[in-house]
Amino acid sequence: MTAPRPAQNHPALAALFRGLGSPHAAAALSLTIFGVAFATPLIRSVLGWSGLIGVVAALVPLAALVVIARWDTIEWHGLLPISILVFVGWCLLSTFWTDHQWITLSSALYQIAFAFLGLTIALTRDMIQIVRSVGSVLRALLTLSLAVEVLSGLILDVPFGFMGVEGNIALGGPIQGIFETRNTLGFMALLGILTFVIEWRTRSATRGVVVYSLTIGAASLALSQSPVVLLVAIVLGLAALALYGLRQAPADLRRALQWALAALTAIALFSTWLARTRVIALLNAGSEFEYRYLLWFQALTLAPIRGLEGWGWSGLWQDVPPYTYINNVLVRSHESSLNAFIDVYLQVGIVGLVAFIVLLVLAFVRSWLLASNRRTVTYTWPALVLVALIATSAAESSILVEGGWLLLVVCAVKASQNMSWRTRLRSGSEPVPPVPVE
Repeated sequence: MTAPRPAQNHPALAALFRGLGSPHAAAALSLTIFGVAFATPLIRSVLGWSGLIGVVAALVPLAALVVIARWDTIEWHGLLPISILVFVGWCLLSTFWTDHQWITLSSALYQIAFAFLGLTIALTRDMIQIVRSVGSVLRALLTLSLAVEVLSGLILDVPFGFMGVEGNIALGGPIQGIFETRNTLGFMALLGILTFVIEWRTRSATRGVVVYSLTIGAASLALSQSPVVLLVAIVLGLAALALYGLRQAPADLRRALQWALAALTAIALFSTWLARTRVIALLNAGSEFEYRYLLWFQALTLAPIRGLEGWGWSGLWQDVPPYTYINNVLVRSHESSLNAFIDVYLQVGIVGLVAFIVLLVLAFVRSWLLASNRRTVTYTWPALVLVALIATSAAESSILVEGGWLLLVVCAVKASQNMSWRTRLRSGSEPVPPVPVE
């Protein structure tokens, strides 16, 4: 693609675009985007929705300028997966049939803004640089979370109500840090541990930094006391073991092993679905899973009323129907159905749900195949991040908004750049054969 030349005849603008096109600018932007996306609960609690929207609105044009400045260095093949465009487009189209147009339009634009920020990161940074950015951001945010909890629970012994911090660290948890809920803190800690291990394997951080990072990650995960994240951690551990086995297997056996693993996973999921009542009873800690089941039942009762097109995209629930109906029935108020698939079905119907599932399947399959066949260990990061996101989606809706949505876009775009069917169609070539792994 031919690069735009907005500053050819203006020395000052040329100097500005040279600065924006530098690796330092791209690195700083990547850190800022991940920092804002992961810290949205903190920003909302301190600045409110208007402050958060202002921060995101300022980042979008800055990201656009960086993309323009680095136009010549960007690999455009694959670009944005069509599956993302279809899902986001359908969410935006729901503005036309919803009963609350302005909320749907603003929510869709908010979603598009984070998608564009994720696209910017995927286009301007390579995989190891993305891992380093996520690692640096999570080190800072997990440290801040523990510091806030220590200040609230041990030093001042006063809850910070505006942040949702109850100061339970002296009791061994549960804590939520700056992330508003213990499940979000637990997920961020799990994502951090995964990222810190990749940093260690790639020698991207010193031994002292890795030890400190894993320590705060493990402490945050344990103190969150999140049963949801505990299950996700088990799934992630099994996926990591399977991926390690595939990477060590001979190349000629890898395809058969992939199919065997896929069949085993399908059987496990089907068996879990058949025994779902018993599983919920087994995992029921303080009626948490039972309460989630009641919430899902209420959402699934209303979703078929507009089953094809949905009630209109909102991402996080707003104070409008059908969400007010559900919250009025239940004791607690919710910002989501605590299940990404149910939320998508409720908001954008069967069409949106199918588009969302296709997006997840394509992103995961591409990432998993790359992680299985490429030598560089950094390719395992997006595959395992997607495992964590998809597993969490059964009990949280974080993959649909802000940090979770940003991660999904980044992983999907990076996988598409390496395994795009459109690229193969244009070139008329076969996929690159697997590279032996260590």
